Amino acid sequence: MKPTTIETTAQLNGLKMVFRALQYRNYRLYFGGQGISLIGTWMQQIAMSWLVYRLTNSAFLLGMVGFLGNLPILLFAPFAGVLADRWNRHRMIIVVQTLAMIQAFALAILVLTDMVTVGHVIFLSIFLGAVTAFDLPIRQSFLIDLIEKPEDLSNAIAINSSMVNGARLIGPSIAGIIIAVTGEGICFLVNGISYIAVIAALVAMRIPHKPLDRQDGSMFRKLKEGFSYVVSDVPIRSILLLLSLISLVGMPYTILMPIFAKNILHGGPHTLGFLMSATGVGALTGAVYLATRKSVKGLIGVVALAAGIFGSGLVMFSLSHVIWLSLALMLITGFGMMVHMASCNTVLQTIAVQDKRGRVMSFFTIAFRGMIPFGSLMAGSLASSIGAPYTLTLGGAVCVIGALLFARRLPVLQKLANSAIDRNAAVH
Repeated sequence: MKPTTIETTAQLNGLKMVFRALQYRNYRLYFGGQGISLIGTWMQQIAMSWLVYRLTNSAFLLGMVGFLGNLPILLFAPFAGVLADRWNRHRMIIVVQTLAMIQAFALAILVLTDMVTVGHVIFLSIFLGAVTAFDLPIRQSFLIDLIEKPEDLSNAIAINSSMVNGARLIGPSIAGIIIAVTGEGICFLVNGISYIAVIAALVAMRIPHKPLDRQDGSMFRKLKEGFSYVVSDVPIRSILLLLSLISLVGMPYTILMPIFAKNILHGGPHTLGFLMSATGVGALTGAVYLATRKSVKGLIGVVALAAGIFGSGLVMFSLSHVIWLSLALMLITGFGMMVHMASCNTVLQTIAVQDKRGRVMSFFTIAFRGMIPFGSLMAGSLASSIGAPYTLTLGGAVCVIGALLFARRLPVLQKLANSAIDRNAAVH
């Protein structure tokens, strides 16, 4: 065999390893449907922030809308986790995706008929937040039902993150152009239409029956049981605490992006789209990096490193007034953000016991998204008083400090996480 042929075979084997979760039919359907839908989701997110800022010209109200839109996640996600362990996840996902589609169409109608008010935006944001509160924990714990070999879970999560951030790359760019040409309404309409793809994919899946938690016990009893498990497990507790901190002080940077695009970089909606797309490029790069990893072991160290990269990127971005430098720093920020979030997701799903995975992922949802409403409100208030750049500098610095504190306990956390991974592998 010629050396070039050997190299080609090695490259093909490498690609097969990177995309190994796509060998499963259900996961391919999920990947295709979500890939289309998420482009619309990112378009709506950009359009929503621009719409609020256009209607109010207020940093505080940007934060308030972010707060109210994410508050239901904090309230309802724990109960969604219990349902994910007890009910049919496949059917529940179809229901919540349908409700999200209805929200997008309602918003499109209001904007396209020029009837939209801030009150409408707030109500529909709260409605979507309630839907998302159930969607995220159920969808996260549903992912393992789409693959046949548990050892491919980490690859499935990494590919899923690649899909999310590929959409983050495409969606904001399209949204920026559409908003500049026609306004925000078309973005909401496209998002509503895009949900048809994911709903069709979900209906086409053939999910094998898996026993769920049918033991007697009230909703609150099961919730307490899940909370006790999360608190008593040191790696799970530590990861969720760091993720909560990052989400509280770092993730609300997104609501301040219209201010940076318009007032700091002196651009328009296209500038906002470019900034968010740069974040997507970095995030997609991070997802590809995670997909190439062959083992979950050692990933808990990446959790700390990625948090530090994310915080450092925010600090440096807050000091930039040059568009090309800001884009480069958003790339770094996106890389750190995605690798941190996906690493937390992967480690938690891998070390959690099967019958409590849904509840663990509900607490992941609270840590990842439930803290954002308070962070959004805090960021909006601080930006109104001390300015967006100083707000972002402060948030990034706190992220770096949190990463350093987590890293101090890394040897102990690594040992405990590896033991849990080996235990779950033996069960499967």
